[in-house]
Formats: sequence, structure tokens, C-alpha cells
Amino acid sequence: MDCKEGQRLIDGYVDGELDLVRNLGIEDHLHGCAVCSGSYQERRALRDGIRAHGVYFTAPADLRTRVQRSLRQAAGTTPARRRMPWQWIRVVAPLAAAAVVALILVPPVRGPSPESILTQEVVANHIRSLMVNHLADVPSSDEHTVKPWFNGKLDFSPPVKDLVNQGFPLIGGRLDYLNNRPVAALVYQRAKHVINVFVWPSNKNARSEAAPVTRQGYHVFHWEQAGITYWAVSDLEEGQFEKFVQLLKGQSPTTS
Repeated sequence: MDCKEGQRLIDGYVDGELDLVRNLGIEDHLHGCAVCSGSYQERRALRDGIRAHGVYFTAPADLRTRVQRSLRQAAGTTPARRRMPWQWIRVVAPLAAAAVVALILVPPVRGPSPESILTQEVVANHIRSLMVNHLADVPSSDEHTVKPWFNGKLDFSPPVKDLVNQGFPLIGGRLDYLNNRPVAALVYQRAKHVINVFVWPSNKNARSEAAPVTRQGYHVFHWEQAGITYWAVSDLEEGQFEKFVQLLKGQSPTTS
């Protein structure tokens, strides 16, 4: 499948309207094409935002009744009795007033924040890697094999740390697409629990950290350190996952 065909099928794929053959074909194409993968992420984020935050407002029944009554009255006007301008004002003024009241009383619709959208993308990419059995492009527990594999594939060198002695072995890495750019995905494991760590350059060098969140049963940790953005996601028990994050940051774990 080429990009032209992929772009044509993305909307149907997002809405779950494709047959099995086309569904598998576009999934395979998205894993190898950063451009189409970016288009897919944008469409999926838009769909999720619309579903999560309704953008429709249902007019009150009395407002609808008054509009319909006014239209019927206007339609019943005969040429011999044409309404004077002041008569039209008498009809339109209550409707305009009702519309102004509705605008004041109905709160503006706000979509999801960029942080919330990116969190959902992180979770979706994690789930997708498990569903299509595409955890690693370079399956290896050796950080000196995984790190150089990204050379020439990304515009930065991702930090890779093996935590096998702490109980979180590195099992590989792969290319992924997040935040409208190619990123590195580092894959770790704890028992049968997979941990995806997505990394890409940050626009600031100062250390910062967001509060962990849970989406669809998956825990998400996000922080920035030494000019790198980190997003870690897993269904691992939260205390164990926090221990992993602290080790990745180079800190001494506070949990056992």
C-alpha cells in the first residue's frame, strides 16, 4: 500500500469502517510511514476530542416553539396586509433576546487540552504496540545495541538505560510517532507487564514533572529532564511503576 491509498483509507480506518484485509493493510502501512501515521494520529485525536466534549447545543423547547410560531405567522401574511417594519421588529426582537440569553447562560464548549490529547495518544500507541505484536524494531537487551540502532533514523540520540539488575530488563526499541514527530520508543518489561517509554527532545533543559494519570487502566508518567521529554506508560502496579520511573530518572527508589 502506498501513501496515496493510505491517505484515502485513513478516515475509514479511524471510524472502523474498513474490511479485515484493508484494515490489516493500512495498519502495516502506518507502522512504516511517518507521514500517514501523523495524519492518522491527528484524525484520531480530533475524533476523541469530539466524543469526549460534545459540541452540540439543543435549543430549549420553548425557544423552538416561538420560532415555529413566528414562522407560521410570517407565512400566513397576505400581500394585502404587508407587515410594516415595526411589526417585524416585534416578531424578531423576542427571538434575538432569547438567543442572547442562551449565549450568556450556556457555557462555551472547550475541547480537551493539548496535554490530555497527547496523553491519550501515548496510551493508544502503547495499546497498538501490544495488539499488533510490534513491540520492537530492534529486539535486544543490550543498550549498546539499541541506542546506535536509532542513528540516522531520528534527529536526536535517545538515552537508553538497561535496568535488568533492578528487575526491569530492556527488551528493545522501535520508531514511533507522537506529538506530530517521529520519536524513540524504548521497551522494558516487569514479569509479564510491558512498559513503553517514548522519548524525544524537549524545548527546555530544566527538569519538570507532571502528576501521573491513569487512562483506560494504564498508568502514565510524564517528565522532562536534561533536554529530553519522557512519557512512560504501562499497566504495571502503580507502586512498581513509580519505582521504575525513579530508576530511569537516576534517582533512588522510595518504594519497594
